Amino acid sequence: MLTRREVLGTALAGAVSTIVPSIAVAQDGVSKLAPPSNGPVNVAVVVGRDAAVIDFAGPWEVFGDASVAKNNGFELFMVSDEKKPINVGASGMTIVPHYDFSSAPQPNVILMGAQREHTPAKIEWIKAAGQRADLILSVCTGAFLLAQTGLLDGLTATTHHDFYDQFAKQFPNVTLIRGPRYVENGKLATAGGLSSGIELALRTVERYYGTSAAATTAYYMEYNRSANRPTA
Repeated sequence: MLTRREVLGTALAGAVSTIVPSIAVAQDGVSKLAPPSNGPVNVAVVVGRDAAVIDFAGPWEVFGDASVAKNNGFELFMVSDEKKPINVGASGMTIVPHYDFSSAPQPNVILMGAQREHTPAKIEWIKAAGQRADLILSVCTGAFLLAQTGLLDGLTATTHHDFYDQFAKQFPNVTLIRGPRYVENGKLATAGGLSSGIELALRTVERYYGTSAAATTAYYMEYNRSANRPTA
């Protein structure tokens, strides 16, 4: 009996050339990205106490499903202050990070969602690892964490709509954009709340592997992509 991934891989192999995306790719001037020549795109998911599950699980599913379509094109790991169980979400879920900040490998992509305890070690790791990363992404109020690194200063960003005013007040050096699913600034991108992270993850697949890979992944996930995908 075939596993879920084997079935998916077979289905996607035949579907990539025939699926037509319902939403055209925006010609926005944001550069395409070249995946590593000899391995997957490494994605580091920064997690902390009370992390919003969909903020990391939504993109995680996107990258996992895209990996099947693109021969394991993404490799994911979680990183936090300690490799100890962390309580996340509102229903008692517990996760265990793969690495702490002192042992995590250099990622190509850094992603952070809503969470608590923005420790100095967390902020410094994002800044340091971000220098060599292709992309630094935030989802929902993960934008607050990203803004605390100073990397968003002078740029535009978005966050969950309930926190627009708070973000604008707390980070006057960042221009808040209200309404879009995500906002891009070259290697930095911020998504709105919750399910917006799925949209941004699909956009990341698109930037590395093209429109067809992103459309195929969205089709498999039965996710309808948004037409509202502005950039800075």
